[in-house]
Amino acid sequence: MAASERRAERGSLILRCLFFTSFLPLPGNSEEMAPPLQQNFMIPRKEINMVADMGKWKRSQAYADYMGFILTLNEGVKGRKLTCEYNVSEPIEKLVALLNTLDRWIDETPPVDQPSRFGNKAFRTWYAKLDQEAENLVAAVIPKHLANAAPEVAVYLKESVGNSTRIDYGTGHEAAFAAFLCCLCKIGVLRVDDQMAIVFKVFNRYLEVMRKLQKTYRMEPAGSQGVWGLDDFQFLPFIWGSSQLIDHPNLEPRHFVDEKVVNENHKDFMFLECILFITEMKTGPFAEHSNQLWNISAVPSWSKVNQGLIRMYKAECLEKFPVIQHFKFGSLLPIQPVTS
Repeated sequence: MAASERRAERGSLILRCLFFTSFLPLPGNSEEMAPPLQQNFMIPRKEINMVADMGKWKRSQAYADYMGFILTLNEGVKGRKLTCEYNVSEPIEKLVALLNTLDRWIDETPPVDQPSRFGNKAFRTWYAKLDQEAENLVAAVIPKHLANAAPEVAVYLKESVGNSTRIDYGTGHEAAFAAFLCCLCKIGVLRVDDQMAIVFKVFNRYLEVMRKLQKTYRMEPAGSQGVWGLDDFQFLPFIWGSSQLIDHPNLEPRHFVDEKVVNENHKDFMFLECILFITEMKTGPFAEHSNQLWNISAVPSWSKVNQGLIRMYKAECLEKFPVIQHFKFGSLLPIQPVTS
């Protein structure tokens, strides 16, 4: 096992421990009774400034915790449908309300008339509102005794919706949202029985809002590899979505290129929802506009698809300098080397 894989596995164990032990409420279940979290929060900043810095990232506590978070959720949704029953806690409901607010702001900020077809400048107006309100949005999700964490956690929320200068969106922005959720786990807002809801309710709602942003403001794919990439915008829903389908009695990887199968099952499986969105946004034969996915449809089992996508995510996203140079590190996701 490679060193980075060992660190990720260790990170997965760390996150499971964090889910179980993070800042349990005091008797009486009162926010006012809970003491302030004894941690020096900080505004996250960039630390990966050159290719030579990538080693620091792969050895960091942030990498171990982030990858552990992804793998923990990957295991948590294994074999489960989006429509299955699961616990929905108050923080989950608050996160959905936050995303609903972002959605409403899109409706309130229509695209402007401009010569360029792509990158509608109204996105900058929408983003300015998020930039101004992000800390308040986060403060509404977390309990009062954790109020000092809001400025640090809010940075990841702001980073998760795309770049307001380039008006683009990609897997680095998606990673920022996963980091945002990871931070909420690390401060104890999200807990072990929230795992399915984190993916099925919160992350799935995030995807809906991002797709609406992409379509409304004609956002460019950030760093897209075109036909040779997995997808122009997302990666994580393919990982978690393939885990959902592991050991499915009827649906095999070869079926996701079948339009009828996708139409009948997309509400149950995140992977198929992604395929539906691609076919709505792109024209022509699937094998031509989404060659990587077409190749994946030939893999014999969902378990192998899932394992392969995790390896691909590490190689094509987490180990690529153009993506990770924008990642920000703070007290919750530190650049310091992983500790045992």
